[in-house]
Formats: sequence, structure tokens, C-alpha cells
Amino acid sequence: MSVDGWNTLLVLGGIRSGKSEFAESVVADAPTVRYVATAPAGDPEDTEWATRLAAHRARRPGSWTTEETAADPGRLAEVIAAAGPNETLLVDDLGGWVTVLLDPAHQPADDTATIAELAAAVRASAARLVLVSPEVGLSLVPTTPLGRAFTDALGATNRAVADACDAVALVVAGQTAWLKPAATPTHPATPADPGQADVPAQAGPRQAAPGQAGAPAHAGPGQAGAPAQATAGAPDEALPEVLTPEAPAAPAPVPAGAPAQADWAAPTMALPMVATGLVIQPGMELPMPDDYTGPQAVDRLATLDIPGAGLGVLERVVGFAAATQGTATPVPWGPVRVLLLHGDHEGGASAGATPGESARRARQARAGKGALARLAAENGASLQVVETPASAPIEEGPALTGEQVESALRYGWRLAEQAADAGVQLLVLAACGAGTETAAAAVLAATAGAEPPAVLGRVMTEHGEYDDAAWMVRCAAVRDALHRTRRSSREAKDILAELGGGDVAVATGVLLGATARRIPVLLDGPVGVAAGMVSRDLAGQARHWCLLPDHGGRPGVRLAADVLGLTPLLDLRLDLGEGATALAALPLLRSALALAAGLPVHPSLGGGDDEDFTEPEPAGPGPTSTEPEPEFAEPEPAGPGPTSTEPEFAEPEPAGPGPTTIGPDAPVAPGRRAD
Repeated sequence: MSVDGWNTLLVLGGIRSGKSEFAESVVADAPTVRYVATAPAGDPEDTEWATRLAAHRARRPGSWTTEETAADPGRLAEVIAAAGPNETLLVDDLGGWVTVLLDPAHQPADDTATIAELAAAVRASAARLVLVSPEVGLSLVPTTPLGRAFTDALGATNRAVADACDAVALVVAGQTAWLKPAATPTHPATPADPGQADVPAQAGPRQAAPGQAGAPAHAGPGQAGAPAQATAGAPDEALPEVLTPEAPAAPAPVPAGAPAQADWAAPTMALPMVATGLVIQPGMELPMPDDYTGPQAVDRLATLDIPGAGLGVLERVVGFAAATQGTATPVPWGPVRVLLLHGDHEGGASAGATPGESARRARQARAGKGALARLAAENGASLQVVETPASAPIEEGPALTGEQVESALRYGWRLAEQAADAGVQLLVLAACGAGTETAAAAVLAATAGAEPPAVLGRVMTEHGEYDDAAWMVRCAAVRDALHRTRRSSREAKDILAELGGGDVAVATGVLLGATARRIPVLLDGPVGVAAGMVSRDLAGQARHWCLLPDHGGRPGVRLAADVLGLTPLLDLRLDLGEGATALAALPLLRSALALAAGLPVHPSLGGGDDEDFTEPEPAGPGPTSTEPEPEFAEPEPAGPGPTSTEPEFAEPEPAGPGPTTIGPDAPVAPGRRAD
């Protein structure tokens, strides 16, 4: 049983009661769902039955997969037994399964033994499992032997499966009653979806019970000893506070001797979250962006009333937003949250770094000061400073223990879940810490075969001077770490433990959690791209939810972007700290989305004319008003050319540079291509 109260659920209900819709709503937030269809195909001439099946298929999201078990009743128990702990199964329904079980084609058969096998598979299921079944116990006793055999078999199935499940719900007339309650509701019902009044929460892969593998063993938030600023090493502790920086309304010079201005960031405490006990492992199946809406949105740009050649490279922003939002008309991102990961790396990785500088930057951000906080305020973004575990010298031994890696991954996932629950539509991944670029270079060397000197940028001191001696120490640290781990596994968690450290591990968890909740992420700097490289082996879908606004002139970021297929949009070469460049570019990205969402279709392609634009048609009927047009003057019919002296427009001759045609019915606007 999972920590939210159930791992297996039986949903009962009558015909057209809403039981299937309720079951689908329970698993709607799961990253992926395997839909197990049990019903036989039926008579090809039965159009009504075919319509019912088509309606069921139409409700399923595109990310769901479907598996048919109608050919063999015993196959259902095998599918349930083989499902892994990170899978979610929806079986709909057991009535169809019993129909197949009683089919003469499968007789003689031991129906009782087959039902017992199904109940045993449900009881031992490691996957998140929801089963739908008709409730026949309230109806009249059928008058035919076959009808009585069906109700008897289905009743026996429902009793056996209900006994094996953690929770049982009955749906009557669209209203849900819990017959076998398992947990206190964690999400209130909404008027639009009354059937979800008591749905236990689920926001990721299977959640483990305390004491099971993957379950956290630390004290929960609010217990004795829980610090105010939690670190990623203790997944049960409260998440960091969420700040909402506010820029000054009207900055003015401060006279000499005047008192300092008050801080311009007002912190807002976020409620602590319950630990999810996630099982994060390689090969996770997480959602993918929509394959169709992205190209559709880019193609749509060619039809808009945009002067000039269009959005240029920012077309990729429109395509990315369309794919991640699942619509061909994406809108600018709303609430944005910046996650600032703070964690130092000891040993040669931090050579040349000013002691205490990264901690000062983190305190500065918490106080609402500094470049990152001010840019967050200008973008209306919230800011969350996250303390990650300090990383041991990688040239001497592992940066983290295996337990710390697991905790850091779950902690990052929870940060993304918290943002999703708060309505955040875009995450910006930032980092500050001594030695972060060195650790990222080590990860790149291990995952992409890069040479440390090729991906490590030069070290600049606090006085603006290059420290090449410190750069050589960092290169040597990466070299020694790679030599030490030359026979170690190159799997994701091993790389995080041996080389990546706390900030990269938490960042990886953030990317995975954001992918599971369909939140796009702006990467900006070595920690973010290193996390992207590691996340490929855990869930290859994560990189498709990432956008890289700029490479920042960092060689490691350039290499990782090339491997991940993330083409930087800009070449600003700002060096304001990881995350700041993404915030500086965010208004430009939002502007591109605002244009794509708000501009109408060009009048020549069927869009409506606005009041400031009238397209002349030499062969058309022309203006019907008897009043003179204010924008341009009508030329004399026999005149040599335009007679108006108006500065805005001059009416051309029919053969002039006005709208031309490529056919009798295909007008083309000036300056636009004809496809």
C-alpha cells in the first residue's frame, strides 16, 4: 500500500454510472498509463457497440498505451503480475473479462481457479492498479441460465478482487462512495468534477509505503529537529520557502546620509509537502510533448499578419511552447518559478573560488537582492533557494553516497511537484556553488567522452583576473576522478554519486519531476545541462521539455547542448550567474509567444481587416462610402499616377506594387510569399 492510502483500487458501478470516467480521472496525473482492454470485439455489424468502444478510445490521452487481453482470460493476471513499480495500469472492465471467461471457446475451464489467480495477481501487484467492474448485485436475478452464470461469476470476481484491493469505490449516478476507504482526501472536489471528491493524490510513479524499498526513513516536517532551511539530503523535511521578489515602483537616487531602502522582496512561506517515496529508476516512461502541435504552430506563423520576414529563430520558441502546451496557438507562460540550487564542491573542483562567496549569493537571493532576484522580480517570477548536499572531493572518492543520491533525486522531483501544484507554468533552473562548473565538466566527460580542458572554462577571480593555475587544478581534479572511476559503472545514479554531487542530483530530479507534470524548463548553465545529460538514462523524454535560451559562452554548455539536441536561441554571452541569462531572455521569449497568440491571420488569407488597414483591389468594387478616405487619396482615372500628397499611402496603378495575384482567386499580400 502506498503512502497516500492505496496502491490497488476497484471501481464498481452500474451501466452509464460514470465509473469508467471516474477511474480515468484517478490516473489522469500519472506520467503514463497502460490501458488494459478486456472486452471482445463483438459483432462487426453491431454499430452501437462499435460506437461505445470508439467513445472509450477517444477519451484516452495520446500518452496512454493500450493492451488487449480478450483473446485469453488468463492473460490479464499475467499482465498485472508483470507490471513494474513505476507503472500505472487501468483495467476496464472485469465484466468484459468475465464474458470472455464464460465464452464456450474457452471451455472447459476452471473459472474459480482463474478468478483466484486474478485476485492473487492484484494482491501482489507492484504497479499502481485501477480496475473497473460492473456491480450486478443490485439487479434482478436473470431469467436465463447464461445470465445467471454471468452474474454469479462476476459477483464472485468482484468479491475476490475487492478483498485483494487496498480501496474500493462505488459510483452511482456520477457520485462516488468509498466502500473501503483507504485515506483522507488530499484534493478537494471541484464543481466541474464531483466524482473526484475523494480521489487520493497521485503525482508520479508508484509511491512506496514506509519501510518499503524507496520509502524515506527520515522524520517528517514539523517534527523535532526539522530545520527551517531544509536540505536535499532529507526528503521528508519541509521544502524551502518560496520568495516573490518585487521590483521598486520608482527607483530614485538615494541622497547621501539617507537610510537604506527596505528590501524589495517579500518572502511567502510554502506549505510543506508529504514525502512521496518515489521509485526513480532507469527507463522510466514519462510524457512526451505533442508531436503535432509544434509544427502546426510554426506553420501557422506564416499565415499571421506579421510585417517583415517573421520571428526568425524565435519560431523555435513558438514550436516548443506549442508542443509542451499541447495546442497550435500557445500563449505566453504564466506563473514562473526560479529554482536556485546552492551546494559547494570540495577539493580541487572549487580551486580559485572565493571562500563563502556562494553562500553570500544564496543569502542575497533569499533577501531579494542581487541580479537573479531582481530579474525574477522584473519577470514576475517566484524564487526558491534550495540547499543541496555538499559534495566531497571527486578526485579522492565519491561525491555522494548512494542514499544521498536517491534522496536528492526525490527531493528535486518534489520541488517540481510543488511548483506544479502551485500552478507554475515554467521553471528556470539556476545554480550557485563553488566548483559547480568542474562537477558538470566531470559529468560531461563521463557521459559524452569530452576532454576536461575542452569543457572547463577559464577561472576568473573576484578582481576580474584570470587564474590559470586554478584552472589547471580543476582540470587535474576531473582527470583524477575519471581515472579513479575508470572501471565504475556509467549508469546515471553512479555518475551522480561518483562525479555529479548534490546540486546536479537535485537538478536531475527537478527535470524528471517537471517532465512527469508536463512543465517546461529553461536551462541556463553547466549544472542544468549536466542534469540533462544524466536524465537521459533515467527518462529520455526529459530533454524534450527543456529549452536553452543561451549558451553563455561556456564550452561545456555548448557541448552538452549539441549532445542533447538543444540549439541555443541567442548568443548574448551574458555572465550574470547560472539562471540569470534565462531570466534576461524571458521577456523576449514571451513577446514572441504573445505575437503568435494575438496577431490575426493576414487579410489576404481570410483574416478580417482591422480599422487601420484597407487592402486596395484594382479589380474590386472599391470603397462604397462617398466620404474621402483619410489614409490615401483616390487618383484620377486618366491621370498618370497617384495625385495624393498624403504621407501614409499613395494609390498605385493596377500594375503597380500593390497586391498582385497568382491566379484569379488567390490574392497575395505585399511582401509575403505564396506557398
